[in-house]
Amino acid sequence: MDFFEILKVIFYGIVEGITEWLPISSTGHMILVEQLMPLKVSKEFMEMFRVVIQLGAILAVLVLYWNKIFPFQLKNKNKPFIKWDIMNMWFKIVVAVLPAGVIGILYDDKIDALFYNYITVAITLIVYGVLFIFIEKRNSRGNFRITSLAEITYQTAIIIGIFQVLSLIPGTSRSGATILGAILIGVSRSVAAEFTFFLAIPVMFGASLIKMLKFGLNYTTNEVLVMILGMLSAFIVSILAIKFLMGYIKKHDFKAFGIYRIVLGILVVIYFLVVH
Repeated sequence: MDFFEILKVIFYGIVEGITEWLPISSTGHMILVEQLMPLKVSKEFMEMFRVVIQLGAILAVLVLYWNKIFPFQLKNKNKPFIKWDIMNMWFKIVVAVLPAGVIGILYDDKIDALFYNYITVAITLIVYGVLFIFIEKRNSRGNFRITSLAEITYQTAIIIGIFQVLSLIPGTSRSGATILGAILIGVSRSVAAEFTFFLAIPVMFGASLIKMLKFGLNYTTNEVLVMILGMLSAFIVSILAIKFLMGYIKKHDFKAFGIYRIVLGILVVIYFLVVH
């Protein structure tokens, strides 16, 4: 792998690390990056890599939120015990994962074949951008009825999980769909973002495992290096992106991300009309 190819892989990781957590669609950005600087890999590997690179991003959540998501703790004299509030949260996450998980397993290839194109991405970028602006204007007073993770019920979790199904359409943004859905039903921005981060753990691990099994385990040395380098850069950048987002939403709403999505959607259309 030459030096320029290494730089391209690192850039892919940077884009993934930023866009996976901000509600601006990692897929939309990846389509543009793939067009502007394609990697010297097979089409089959690329389809797998754009999903597996997310493992680097998810490791950032594990590192940053370990004390909030790991239910098995140690008491004095190193006696293990279970934090049932955390375990209960995981039960809710499992419930929330089921809708998108089932549909994703059954229709993953069909969804990619039908919707992984710039037209779909541009439309979803713009539509959800408009929705973010509209919903945030409606919530301008910030009166949310759910202001902590403990207040999320199983009913709330399943509703957020149903919204996550929308993210199977490229350009929607997984974090965008779940945050938007959570805000709509009265979850505060910070709680919506955290629950979205935790929800990503089983979703991304599951999606990555499926893609890797479909690709097979016959990797070349170059392909292994591409995956490791991409995931490592995504991990580092994800830590910064998550910290930025959590700090940002303490003082601001999501309207700026809505505007960004609309502008990006228009640019995607212009780019492909001009270039193709």
